[in-house]
Amino acid sequence: MNYDELSKEVAYALRHSPGKYELELDANGWVLVDQLLKSLRKSDKWSHIELDDLKKMIEKSEKKRYEILDDKIRAFYGHSTPMKIQKKEMKPPSTLYHGTSRRFLESIIKNGLVPKTRQYVHLSEDIHTAILVGKRRDTAPIVLKINSEDAYKNGVKFYFAHETIWLADAISYDFISY
Repeated sequence: MNYDELSKEVAYALRHSPGKYELELDANGWVLVDQLLKSLRKSDKWSHIELDDLKKMIEKSEKKRYEILDDKIRAFYGHSTPMKIQKKEMKPPSTLYHGTSRRFLESIIKNGLVPKTRQYVHLSEDIHTAILVGKRRDTAPIVLKINSEDAYKNGVKFYFAHETIWLADAISYDFISY
């Protein structure tokens, strides 16, 4: 079983195209595990998939993107579905980081950080994670430093996603430096 491939398939199903898999996410992004398994089994590639495979996928993944609780599974963040996944607003750490491609800097200076095709802007508590995220699209990414304490005091809503990942609706350039 290739758990990296399975993780990508589950990400697509839970974060981007649940309708294609005949899944109905609830307001918090949860779906029944059995519903996901049934859908995945329609493909020859995943015809023998079991709950233990999903658990091993989560366990082996460097990035903890999913959780299983009782009989449900969800992705923590990264959704691009039309229905916005509800997150609990929380006070963030005083500083957060966002790794991005150099080619986006001009747009960020002009418009701030906006989610584009995602539901939220993704931020990290540490520079290392921001660099890794930025390297997906640029070998020498820019790491933006977010004054999340001031942003929060000025009405920007932050949501804790998981471990060191935070989300925000949008962040004005007034709270960004690099």
